[in-house]
Formats: sequence, C-alpha cells, structure tokens
Amino acid sequence: MNALLTDLYELNMVASYLRRRMNGTATFSLFVRRLPDTRGFIVAAGVESCLDFLEQLRFEEDDLRYLGDGLGFTAADLEAFRRFRFTGDVWAIPEGRIAFAGEPLVEVTAPLPQAQLIETFLLNRVTYESTIASKAARCVIAAAGRDAVDFSFRRTHGIEAGIDVARLSAMVGFAATSNVEAARRFGLVAAGTMAHSYVEAFSSESEAFRAFAEDFPGRATFLVDTYDTISGVKAAIAVMHQLRLGGRLGIRLDSGDLAGLSSKARRLLDRAGLSHVRIFASGSLDELAIDDLVRGGAPIDAFGVGTKMGVSADYPYLDSAYKLVRYQDRPVMKLSRDKVTAPGRKQVFRRSRPFSDMLGLHDEPVPAGRERLLELVMTRGKRTGSRPALSESKEQFQVDLAVLPEGARALRSPKPPPVRTTEALRTLSAETRRRLLTALPNKAAQTKN
Repeated sequence: MNALLTDLYELNMVASYLRRRMNGTATFSLFVRRLPDTRGFIVAAGVESCLDFLEQLRFEEDDLRYLGDGLGFTAADLEAFRRFRFTGDVWAIPEGRIAFAGEPLVEVTAPLPQAQLIETFLLNRVTYESTIASKAARCVIAAAGRDAVDFSFRRTHGIEAGIDVARLSAMVGFAATSNVEAARRFGLVAAGTMAHSYVEAFSSESEAFRAFAEDFPGRATFLVDTYDTISGVKAAIAVMHQLRLGGRLGIRLDSGDLAGLSSKARRLLDRAGLSHVRIFASGSLDELAIDDLVRGGAPIDAFGVGTKMGVSADYPYLDSAYKLVRYQDRPVMKLSRDKVTAPGRKQVFRRSRPFSDMLGLHDEPVPAGRERLLELVMTRGKRTGSRPALSESKEQFQVDLAVLPEGARALRSPKPPPVRTTEALRTLSAETRRRLLTALPNKAAQTKN
C-alpha cells in the first residue's frame, strides 16, 4: 500500500522522531469533536479500509527515490523509511455500530513514528465513510420500512466513492443499488429502470413501454413522467394488460408533486386490478423529503435516493480529529480553547436499556450492565480476524438502532444522548491538566492575563 498517501508534515515529523530515536509506544485516538446540528448519531465506518492499509503499508523504491530527490530527505531517513512497517495494535468500534461525539472510533497504539504516519489515511477513510453511512442511515429511518435504493453513482465524488456509497448504504439498510459493479463486488441487489431518453427514443410512450416489457418481462418498471404523468400511468396500465405481465412490476415517478401524483397513480392502478404494482419515487430526495412523503401518507413503496445521500449534501464532513493521548507512560492532552482532548487510552461502556454511554479509561473494569464498545481488531500489525461480512455490520447497525433513543433518531432537531465520563477519566484529565499547566513557562504571567 502506497505510504505516500499522507501529508508532508506527517513525513517531516516521522523523520524527526526517527532521527532522535523517539520510538516509544504512543496511543492516538480518532474521534469526532462535535456532531452537526442535523445529526443525532454517527454510524462507525471506515476501519476495515484502514486495516487493509496498515497491513500492507510500506515505502517502495519509487517512493523513496521521490522523497530523496524531490523532497530532500536524507539517506538515513530513506533507509529508515525502507524498513518501515506498521507493528502496532488497533482498537475500534466495529463498522455498523452507532457512536457519538467524543467517543474514540479508533485507537492506535504503536511506536510513535508508526502511529503518526497513518493519521492522514485513517482520518480520510473513517471521516468519509462514517459521514456517508450516517446520512444513509437517516434515509432508512425516514423510509419507515419502505425500500430505499442507492441511485447516487452518477453524482458521487469519484468512481471509487460510488462503490463505497453502495456498500455503506447497504450496511445501514438500503435494499438495492443502481451501481452494477458494487452489486457484483458486494453481493447486493442491482436495481434499475429506464431513463427519459429511452422513452423519447420511441415514437410514443406506449411503444417504449411495450418494447421494454417485451425485453425485460420479469422486472418491468415504467418511468411515467416524461410527458404527462397521469397519461404515462394509463399507458403503463394498458401495456401491463395487453402483455399480461407478471413478475415484479412498478411505475416510477421522478418529478412533480410526488405525494399527489402517487395517490392518483395508486387509484388508477387499483381500479385496473393492479394493486400489486409498486410505486417507485425518485428525484432530489433526501431523508427530510422522504419523511414528508411518508408522514403525509403518500402510497409510495420505494425511494431512489441519489445525490443528496451520495455526497451527504447537507453536511458533507464530520469534525474529526486524530490526537496523541499517551506517549510512553505519560498521558497527554491538548488544552487549546474549544479543542481540549481527554488523555489516556480509552474505552466506551454502553448500556442498551435504558440507553447510555460512558467514556472511560481502557483498563477500567466494565461497569455492571454495560459492554465494551471498542474491540481489538489488529495486533502487532495483523488483523485479529477476517474482515466481517457486510451482513454482520448491517446486523450490528440494526441492533443499535433498535435501542437508540427517539431524540437521537429524530430527523429534525435531533438530540444525541449525553456521553458521561467515568470518575477515573475525570481524575486523570484533571491531573494531566495540572501537570501541563505547572510546566508552562511564564505560568504566573499567563494566569494574571
């Protein structure tokens, strides 16, 4: 795996550590500082991509040549980079589990240069994948048991992003994806209908529907809004009767007043004896639009969700950080205003009923009635087990979602449950803060100011 997938300042720090033989054991914690106002929870994701990276991390000869010739690293630096491998331990909240701000999604314990170099990659993957999974989860909540289908591929920020979105949306409960390669790669259901261009290519709407049904009789869903939606519904009904179609039939609404049009379409279908025909809606949908349709009683069976889910349009990032919390036997913390960190290796202790999380120290006993959330996923640079199946992560999410408080599930003005800290962590934080402030030069002057 390409070790140059990092920021230059990481390499600068690593070279400096290695020159000074600062190879002591360090722990870094990756967490989200605060949630957006529109989010009540995070879906943990991205750790599996990180483990793949860590297992294969190395500098190739072309990398070293560039670092020497292009960036001026010394021969000694290059030799140290040549020998570089990740040999540390990783604890993480498993993919699919629900988490909250301040809780470590990943903790890395490794020799300081190793733990430092990987910061950029880990932040990139965990931040991005957790952002998308959390947005998709809100769409699933809004759909309230109706199918949600990933339609995002043409709008995601890159081809690989489209693959990621299909997997992550499936992990939180999307029923299918339009992305054929993602369906093949991850064993997902591939779903697709037709475009308006297909209808326009024929001399009439009816001719287009008839041709499509003849070619795909077992999975015909007709796009009915190219010209006039109600006329399109009637044309689809006529073709269904004429060809005596069976299988999984549907009509798709992609524009206009989806609530009103779906109600009219449902009445026409039912009167024609086609109550089994599903109504599929798409077109600039997000969780709030879906929620409005569901709450309004629109008879829509499935939603195609594209751009706004695939790029998490309302909030396309999380305020994540990767911070040193312990070096050798010394707990450390950041005291910057609004960016204070908690020292020491940590663990999250969860109680499901009634739901609550506690943030504590890694080695604390598990409080009664709670479970540890972070699991050991890598030791000495090797995975502790095989990559979990997508179905396992999906099940993890469903179990957590079932006990999540209503305030955190809310799509408008959500209220995440407070995460309390244990007495041991509060004590360590206070002691570490005092030690750091005492060691500051001109402390007296700073105190007066």
